[in-house]
Amino acid sequence: MTHVVGVDAGGTSTRAIAVDASGAVLGAGRADGANPNSHPPAEAAARIASAITGALGGLDPAATAACVVGMAGVSKLSDPSVAEIFETAWKNAGISPVRTVPDAEVAYASATSAPDGSVLVAGTGSIAGRVRGRRMVSTAGGYGWLLGDEGSAYWLGREAVRSTLDVLGRGGELGPLARAVLAEALGPSAVDPAGGPAALWRALITNVNSEAPIRLARFAPFVSEADRGGDPAADGITTRAAALLVTNVMAAREPGENTPIVLVGAVLSPAGPVGAKVRAELAGHEVLTSTDGVLGAAWLAAVDAYGEGAPRPVPA
Repeated sequence: MTHVVGVDAGGTSTRAIAVDASGAVLGAGRADGANPNSHPPAEAAARIASAITGALGGLDPAATAACVVGMAGVSKLSDPSVAEIFETAWKNAGISPVRTVPDAEVAYASATSAPDGSVLVAGTGSIAGRVRGRRMVSTAGGYGWLLGDEGSAYWLGREAVRSTLDVLGRGGELGPLARAVLAEALGPSAVDPAGGPAALWRALITNVNSEAPIRLARFAPFVSEADRGGDPAADGITTRAAALLVTNVMAAREPGENTPIVLVGAVLSPAGPVGAKVRAELAGHEVLTSTDGVLGAAWLAAVDAYGEGAPRPVPA
C-alpha cells in the first residue's frame, strides 16, 4: 500500500506527516526550523529529512508515492550547490522524487481545494501571491525587512518604536504603547530618568540599533495589546498595516476576480486587530484562514499521487 508525505518547513519548526490514499494520517514527525536562508543549508536539509523519517516510522520509504515540501526560503534551492545538498538528504531518507514549493502554497492548499485564488501571508515578514493551478505564479511584496514586508510583525514593531520616539522627541505624554515599548527595550523601570525624555529617546535608539533589525518584530504584540486597550497610536498603526496588506493582496489579483483569498500568519489571526481590519476591508470576498500548512502539503502530495479526487487529510 502506498502513502504520501507532506512537509511544512518554517523558520522555527518543521513538521511532516505521512498520509494514505484515504486521507488517514499514518504518522507524524517534527524537527527544528529548516529555512535555508536562516539556517545552514546542510542543517536545514537534515532537519527536513529527520521530520520525514519520523513521519514514516515503520513505513517503507520506497512506498512513498509523492512528497511535497512547503519551505520558507525555497528560493535558496535555485543555487545548484544548495539544491544538491537537499537532493542528497532526500535520497538518504529513501524518498524520491520530492517537490519543493513555497510555504505560501501549502498554506493556501490547507484552506481550500480551489485551484485558483490569492494568498496573503503576514507573520514576521509579509507577502501576497496569485495562485493558479495551486501554484503561486506572481507576488506582491515579500521583499524582506529592508525593502518592504509591509504590515508584518517586523513592520508593526518598527512603527511602534518610531511612534514612541516621536512622542519622546516632542516631550509628549507617554501612552500605553510607548510605555510598553520602553519597558521591553530598556527594562520595566524605564520611566523618566535624570535626563528626562531626551535621555529615553537616546537610549531607545541605541538599544534598537544595537540588535539585528528583525528583532523589531518583538514589539508587534504590544501594538495589538495597546490597540485593544484603545490607544490611538496603536490603532493608527494597525489601521495602516491592514491597508498596506490589503493593497498588496489586491495587487496580486486580477480586476473583478472572484476566487478565494487565504490569510496566513499570526498577524492575520481573526482575534487580532490587524486580522480583523483586513477582513473588514475584504468584505464581499471569500476570505479563508489557513489552518495547518502540513495538511496542505500532504494534500498536494496526494493530488500528485492519486489525482484531483484525493481526499483531504484528516488530522489524527
